Amino acid sequence: MSAFTRRTAFTRRTTLLTLAMALATTVSACSGAGAGAEGKDGKMTLRWATWGSAEDAAVFKAFTDEFARKHPDITLKLEQVSSYEDYHPKLITQFTSKTAPDVVYVGDDYIGKLVADGVLAPLDERLAGPGSHSRPEDFFEGIYGGAKKDGVTYGVPNDTNPEVLWFDKKALAEAGITEDPAELNEAGRWTMATFLEMNAKLKAAGKYGSVFWNWYGANYSMVNGFGGKVWENGRFVAPSDPKARQAFKTLADGYRDKTFASADLLPEGNSAGTQFVKHKAGFYAGGRWVIENIDKGGSREGYDVVPFPSESGKPIPGAVAASYLAINKDSRHQKEAFAFLTEFVGKEGQKLRLKGGSAVPSVKGAENLVTDGGYPAHAKTFLDVRDRGFANYPDEVAVPGLTKAINDQLMKIWEGKVGFDEGMTRLQTLVDDMKGKQG
Repeated sequence: MSAFTRRTAFTRRTTLLTLAMALATTVSACSGAGAGAEGKDGKMTLRWATWGSAEDAAVFKAFTDEFARKHPDITLKLEQVSSYEDYHPKLITQFTSKTAPDVVYVGDDYIGKLVADGVLAPLDERLAGPGSHSRPEDFFEGIYGGAKKDGVTYGVPNDTNPEVLWFDKKALAEAGITEDPAELNEAGRWTMATFLEMNAKLKAAGKYGSVFWNWYGANYSMVNGFGGKVWENGRFVAPSDPKARQAFKTLADGYRDKTFASADLLPEGNSAGTQFVKHKAGFYAGGRWVIENIDKGGSREGYDVVPFPSESGKPIPGAVAASYLAINKDSRHQKEAFAFLTEFVGKEGQKLRLKGGSAVPSVKGAENLVTDGGYPAHAKTFLDVRDRGFANYPDEVAVPGLTKAINDQLMKIWEGKVGFDEGMTRLQTLVDDMKGKQG
């Protein structure tokens, strides 16, 4: 899968939200911004849009049934696009033509674009108001990403999936590794040097050390693990920052000598998840959704999670995949749209939507959804990474297509299609050019 085909899969596994469900919800389009004329039954129709596949619909039935009970005067009309890649271009066109739905899902790589375009309603006053089920202090600052600009909030995270390192105790033992990464982390001794040493032992044992997807979650978590910088004062500095460059060089060398595997390049029949459950890799970078891969392998025994390591062993900010719910600034139904948004992202809404799923709630007070059941043993790691983590950088997501362009350029380096030094130079030029055109 490509990085954002994987991002689509992430979304499908987490928030994601197909919602073709029993709620008088249809997928037919309406004309006009937030078109919500009263129907023959006197109800107001609230349009909302997301991406996803119909297989996820059952996850949301409890929430939508509850919303219908509380708001008998509102009919929800879903406008769903199956493909993540197709959804946002359509949404941008709708905003341009003033035909966008009242409430919209926005991915973390597009939220900055819509905020910059001025098409989303500011939410702070309503979020702090008496009708709010999702107050600003209920969410973690780092996961807003590009949904905030100049201190103003334009989107609220629906839920999240923090990027962690899953590890297979059997694979580690077969490589002669006796230390447990999670125990090292708890002792403050989970360092980048230790992680790389374990990867070398796994390779020597005929296994992959780690499997990574080529996306900002894994790439920038590695940069943070080396103590590097990606963006600084509005400029992309990763190609010139010494420690960021060291992180990228470590990844490039690891892909070249097969210490690391790129999940994007593995064949479907021998995918990253398959490699991991067959004990052919020691570490697999991913979110809570990896549980689904493990369950398909037949047994949960021997798998656990640990954050990305740091130079010192102290915790670092890790990447958190997120998407956002936002309101069309031109909607004629601001009150009803906010009622839907705040109940959807609020604590009770997330408990209804995420129960039994593989997402991590974005709101405080719903942590039991992750920790109940005791799997994996260090499930609290997901919450720890969420609490101190970061969604993709606002400067990056403000430029449509920039994240994908960065990933594509990095993939050329990982595959050896361009030399490392030349690749870093090209990466800096690419980002500068795209930022310049945007600005």
